Amino acid sequence: MPDKPAKLDDASLRILDALQQNAELSNAELAEAVHLSASPCWRRVAEMREQGIIRGSVILADPVKLGLLVNVFVHVTLVQQDKASLKAFTDAIEGRPEVMECYLMTGEADFMLRVVVEDLLRYQELVLDCLTQIPGVANIRSSFALDQVKYTTALPTAHLKGRG
Repeated sequence: MPDKPAKLDDASLRILDALQQNAELSNAELAEAVHLSASPCWRRVAEMREQGIIRGSVILADPVKLGLLVNVFVHVTLVQQDKASLKAFTDAIEGRPEVMECYLMTGEADFMLRVVVEDLLRYQELVLDCLTQIPGVANIRSSFALDQVKYTTALPTAHLKGRG
């Protein structure tokens, strides 16, 4: 059963929103941006980390500048959806750095992956050397992104306002 949404007051939500936009803000810059003094601001950030609301901080790299020009959404269907087959698939793709995201799905496909690679040859290698070699894979369908219309890592928080 999933956890209940965190109870955050408006000040903590402002902090979270600001950090989701720029995790490199110093505590002083963050405190000024959210209209708090530095100590309470630091304390709230520490509490959100302790509660697991803030899971970490990362740098977002530009895939195009790194030569990762192909963004593929891959729908994978298994022969059967028993625990062993699901685990075999997730174990096989877990260590693949080109697999950016993997979701267990409802509907026609059992898994949806987002894969980022340099070119079609690298994608072909992933399909032939990895995906088709996983026991229980019945079908692989690929959709190639032509353009990225929107991309964000910031989660929406408006639904939590007024609940804290």
